[in-house]
Amino acid sequence: MKSYSLVLVQFGALALIALTGPWLAKGFLLQLLEGIGLGVGLWALMTIQIGNFNVTPDVKQNGQLVQTGPYQFIRHPMYLALLLVTLALVCSQFSLLRLGIWMVLLVVLIVKMAFEEQLLAAHFTNYTHYQQQTYRLIPFIY
Repeated sequence: MKSYSLVLVQFGALALIALTGPWLAKGFLLQLLEGIGLGVGLWALMTIQIGNFNVTPDVKQNGQLVQTGPYQFIRHPMYLALLLVTLALVCSQFSLLRLGIWMVLLVVLIVKMAFEEQLLAAHFTNYTHYQQQTYRLIPFIY
């Protein structure tokens, strides 16, 4: 139930950001940020492959621990991609409402990451070692 609640809030925040402004950022730097986010997301999807992908933080029974591509640097590149793309969109048509929605998205993704990492550590014996070798979300910072 916790997994679905986190996903519901995540998708709700994403929908609100998408519905309250443009889908393409205005200005070169914000478009670059949006493009970097899309690139990271596509790289992560190509690396993890669709069969291993899961929207909820629950571990798939036949799931594999991916440690290549962007996953060799950070453990949650798809969350980083969501945050970069939506940050560019929020900044492109800024309002306190959109910033608040983005902050809700940030908080729910941090909570979701922590929960997901508990589940992954319980499922994969080498996950703790992987955690020690990588950053959670932002290379060299967090």
